[in-house]
Amino acid sequence: MRPSVRSPSSWSVIAALFASFLFILSPVFASEYDHKYQPDDKVTLWVNKVGPYNNPQETYNFYSLPFCHLPGHAAHKWGGLGEVLGGNELIDSQMDVKFQKNVEKTTVCKLELDEPKAMQFKQAIENSYWFELFMGFVGEVHSDRNTDNKHMLFTHMNITLQYNKDQIIHVNLTQESPKPLEVGRTLDMTYSVKWTETNITFARRFDVYLDYHFFEHQIHWFSIFNSFMMVIFLTGLVSMILMRTLRNDYAKYAREDDDLETLERDVSEESGWKLVHGDVFRPPRNLVLLSAVVGTGAQLALLILLVIIFAIIGMLYIGRGAIVTTFIVCYAFTSFISGYVSGGMYSRNGGKTWIKSMILTASLFPFLCFGIGFILNTVAILYGSLAAIPFGTMVVVLVIWGFISFPLALLGTVVGRNWSGAPNNPCRVKTIPRPIPEKKWYLTPSVVSLMGGLLPFGSIFIEMYFVFTSFWNYKVFLSFLTTKSLNE
Repeated sequence: MRPSVRSPSSWSVIAALFASFLFILSPVFASEYDHKYQPDDKVTLWVNKVGPYNNPQETYNFYSLPFCHLPGHAAHKWGGLGEVLGGNELIDSQMDVKFQKNVEKTTVCKLELDEPKAMQFKQAIENSYWFELFMGFVGEVHSDRNTDNKHMLFTHMNITLQYNKDQIIHVNLTQESPKPLEVGRTLDMTYSVKWTETNITFARRFDVYLDYHFFEHQIHWFSIFNSFMMVIFLTGLVSMILMRTLRNDYAKYAREDDDLETLERDVSEESGWKLVHGDVFRPPRNLVLLSAVVGTGAQLALLILLVIIFAIIGMLYIGRGAIVTTFIVCYAFTSFISGYVSGGMYSRNGGKTWIKSMILTASLFPFLCFGIGFILNTVAILYGSLAAIPFGTMVVVLVIWGFISFPLALLGTVVGRNWSGAPNNPCRVKTIPRPIPEKKWYLTPSVVSLMGGLLPFGSIFIEMYFVFTSFWNYKVFLSFLTTKSLNE
């Protein structure tokens, strides 16, 4: 089913989100954080990428479509590590835009439509391609019962900017003058610029993103509270049952002065897990892998907590790729935690090859991500997508891992072995393993793991729905952000 195409006037609020980031400031008189200009200062308008509206992850270079490309060298703006990983490539549009100076309808170039160009635009329009100059659609399809679909290309961009004194507050784009795509026709590609003054302060410029019509729904406090209370209730219930049941058993099995008659009587009365109490804390077969997974999990939990804290107290929403960069840096510096947890657990269970454990802990998650990224990157390169990660960026990430993450994981492993590596099992482990009979099919680890994951999945299901909606349907996801944090 072909996705519907919205009218140009519906882009007002959506365009503002991307415009605030992509209308970059003059390198001489302005910075990316204060947006300060003097009258008639040049404001560089950058173009970024294009892609199908229903697949935000599929993006291409802006000039992969035959848009107007003015003669001369177009400057490129290369951002930080997170911006490159996010698939951004800013190119100077070379349009003449100056601070507080209106521009009447002006022709950028004359676009001559030959067969290949018309076909490219038709395919882009059918797939609802948007572009990030700010944010807009390439064109639209006019349906007619009597004729075939008519592909219309927007030929005019109306750029409206609001300013307060010497700072840009809001940028908006509307598209007009749709013209039919006809081979051999020449289209005038035009733009206009209008500046208006506003009383909105620079600190309140992000209030538009909290508007009800922009989000289409308010912060879903009920679902957050429901998930939180479900997790707390289940955790407390399970913990209470286990502690009351196992406390006395641990104390009994830890006693070493019981006579033979008492032990035989206790054994004759045991049932269930008590029959194998001497094997419960026996080291698992794949102790190295288990320790690495537990250590990596502890690191990722701390990583997410740190990023959330930085997002609350900082302004990560201002810079493109700032959150991705924060994730990478925080992951590198929290590698000490993964080594500490993994090394301590491995040593407590009698592990001997701690170097193997350390290497696996430090490389398990990064190499897993690298393997998946390599496959996706190969596909992106074959399709010419901007999502392809440059080789230089890969080298930078590997250097961060090799010179920061890996040494910290090694240090954490050594500290964990020495500080928390002493065995602390609540009851003794027998020397000879007790034979365990075969289990029924519904008690096998695979089935138990699947059934045991139902309750955790139920607790996060609602939140995951909103998270994936924000990834694939252009809906901003809010859970912890407040009006105060956005306005700081």
